[in-house]
Amino acid sequence: MLAAVSAAGCCERQTQESQNDKFMEEKLNLTQEWDKVFPQSDKVSHSKVTFHNRYGVTLAADLYVPENASGKLPAIAMSGPYGAVKEQVSGLYAQTLAERGFLTIAFDPSFTGESGGEPRGVSSPDINTEDFCAAVDYLATRPDVDPERIGILGVCGFGGFAVNAAAMDTRIKATVAVTMYDMTRVSAKGYFDADDNADARHEMKKRLNAQRTEDYRKGTYAHAGGNPEKAPEDAPQFIKDYVDFYKTERGYHARSLGSNEGFNTTAVLSMINMPILAYADEIRSAVLLVHGEKAHSRYFSEETFRELKGDNKELLIVPGAVHTDLYDHTDVIPFDRIEAFYREYLK
Repeated sequence: MLAAVSAAGCCERQTQESQNDKFMEEKLNLTQEWDKVFPQSDKVSHSKVTFHNRYGVTLAADLYVPENASGKLPAIAMSGPYGAVKEQVSGLYAQTLAERGFLTIAFDPSFTGESGGEPRGVSSPDINTEDFCAAVDYLATRPDVDPERIGILGVCGFGGFAVNAAAMDTRIKATVAVTMYDMTRVSAKGYFDADDNADARHEMKKRLNAQRTEDYRKGTYAHAGGNPEKAPEDAPQFIKDYVDFYKTERGYHARSLGSNEGFNTTAVLSMINMPILAYADEIRSAVLLVHGEKAHSRYFSEETFRELKGDNKELLIVPGAVHTDLYDHTDVIPFDRIEAFYREYLK
């Protein structure tokens, strides 16, 4: 009798634990109006969706489905640039590729845009990589998606996180990284590795950890600041290019960190200490790196490409293009080649 009671109690506990393990997504306040920086297409249907990652953050995404689509479709999840929201670059890519026959989602990373997570403006090499894998979770369980034909696309800093996701997630069959940054490398070493020394990193860590103390004392998190309202005359050209996108009618968005207050200042600490592309050479799935010929960031793609192995890897340099040309200049972005790449490897 005691054994029977004990077994019943065990089953009850297991049932309760199973119920507790079932994730309940946070209810997000999603804007239903079209508030993108690009015009809406009449060739695709658009809706808002949510999904969650393994850290319990509910992510917001725009879903684009080709008109008159039927059956199980190849699907692509997209995010980036670093500091942008889905109403800017990734949404433009998602809508354009949906016009070409793919089911696509453009998502806001954890702690940013319309996605959940507190405090706001956090960036993490682990969580932002996980965001891509969580998007694959969502797509793989949709009835209108073929789970064997899922790809991802990352722009700028999220190009680096996309490549890192491809190194971890074998469900990803094809990855495109456009105008890629390795945010962990540039955070730890500076541009072109100019600050790659222990003393420079130590001084940066001292400053950032002092900020942690101040943040905790105040109960708030300082933000690093996005792009300036106007670039100084002596600023590098790429800073002027960022300002021209994020701070003008061309690309400004109220929820974009790049357009406004920037990421949480101390988010850089994890970037310094956790390089993301250590296993890029073990990626077996297809990878296409796209970069502008005149982009200040071109070396990230070129050096990453040298680490990749296999005949399903490609580096495409776009003649004359700077970093931000590949954000929204549809006459420059090589959509034909990107489409052909996905058609080849998501079949």
